[in-house]
Amino acid sequence: MFTSRKNNPLITGTLILTATGFASRFIGFFYRIFLSRLFGAEGMGIYQLISPVLALSFSLTVAGMQTAISKYVAGETISKDYRSSAIHLSCGFVLSMAVSILCTVFIYCFADEIAVRFLLEERTAPLLRIIALSIPMATVHSCINGYFYGIRKTSVPALCQLSEQIIRVGSVYIIYYFCLKYNMTPTISFAVVGLVIGESASMLVSLVAVRAHFFHVVPKNYGALLPFDPPSYYEACCRLLRLAIPLSLNRVIINFLQSVEAIFIPNRLMLYGYDNATALSIYGVLTGMSLPLILFPSAITNSICVLLLPIVSEADASDNVGTIKKAVHKSIRYGFLLGILFTFIFLISGKFLGNLLYQSSLAGNFIIVLSFLCPLMYIASTLGSILNGLGKTGLTFVYSMFSLLVRLGFVFFGIPLLGIHGYLWGLLASQAVQTLLCIFAVRKYR
Repeated sequence: MFTSRKNNPLITGTLILTATGFASRFIGFFYRIFLSRLFGAEGMGIYQLISPVLALSFSLTVAGMQTAISKYVAGETISKDYRSSAIHLSCGFVLSMAVSILCTVFIYCFADEIAVRFLLEERTAPLLRIIALSIPMATVHSCINGYFYGIRKTSVPALCQLSEQIIRVGSVYIIYYFCLKYNMTPTISFAVVGLVIGESASMLVSLVAVRAHFFHVVPKNYGALLPFDPPSYYEACCRLLRLAIPLSLNRVIINFLQSVEAIFIPNRLMLYGYDNATALSIYGVLTGMSLPLILFPSAITNSICVLLLPIVSEADASDNVGTIKKAVHKSIRYGFLLGILFTFIFLISGKFLGNLLYQSSLAGNFIIVLSFLCPLMYIASTLGSILNGLGKTGLTFVYSMFSLLVRLGFVFFGIPLLGIHGYLWGLLASQAVQTLLCIFAVRKYR
């Protein structure tokens, strides 16, 4: 049994990440129910509006570097070249941290301008100042997680994810009961403070884990992992940047378009005829209640995606076409079957879940419509990871961009005519386009 598990890192890693993903999302569900009942749909809408800024920050600071670190340390499991891995990790960490500090200072100093001119909601300004403090901490554990993904030790990223969720939710509950005890009024800012505390916990776990790892693998020569050798650091920085910069630019562009989409949904709902409070409430129900429920089962496919990339990369490098074909066939087959299963579940129980979890019939209606996304999302996400593993990152970027442009078309032209249902149809149409494009891209491996 142990030999089988070692020879199947995709299965082992997927089980670990999936179990942790489900545990984190399970905790997150009760947390979102708590927040929605405490702050209402409008409060959830304001809270969700800061997500684009956080996503853009992650894209700019560490998204590309995390993937680059994973790629260049992946050979450690075979070569046992811990020195090279440590140099790549430290270089990636320093480069990302420099950008993250600049990003933190910029968001903190210009929070009012970002809130009014970019997010179109001045009440997000204090939330932005708080959330800016989490960016360096997220950079630390993201770099370290990239290292552990590369060497296929998924237990550490899984532990970081779980600890972040538990500490974040726990801290917000503690703050809430502290407010009740002293007759203070809780605000949505407390949820953002909890996010910063959770990122701090995840950072500490990752730092302890990476130190223990290197001390374990080279206990007698721990200090030699990072020698004074400037040419080695320069070469490692160049290699990382060559891969990380294009990836980061792609992610920044994609997340910028996603930010525009998220910001303008309430704005276009107002053109349809709603007032500001109602528009934010509908946006909060959709993005803070219904979509998280639809995305809950994707913990399975997300885990597979993380581990498919290095496995397909190795197969492509060794011209192992059989492994690639097998990955493509199984991604399409099981993604479709899993998607159909959850579509059926959400169709049958959508209204019940909306009322039970969020006391919102609107959330139940959204869940029913969005249920048709499941098979499309699962197939597109796994095939996208395979394409990245084949080195076709340009294609995945173009497909994501095209899909987003379809959605933006529905945001700007569909919502003013059809209300929020114009956006729901846009989600379905854009995901269908992306899925078909991904299937077309891997046609020679089918």
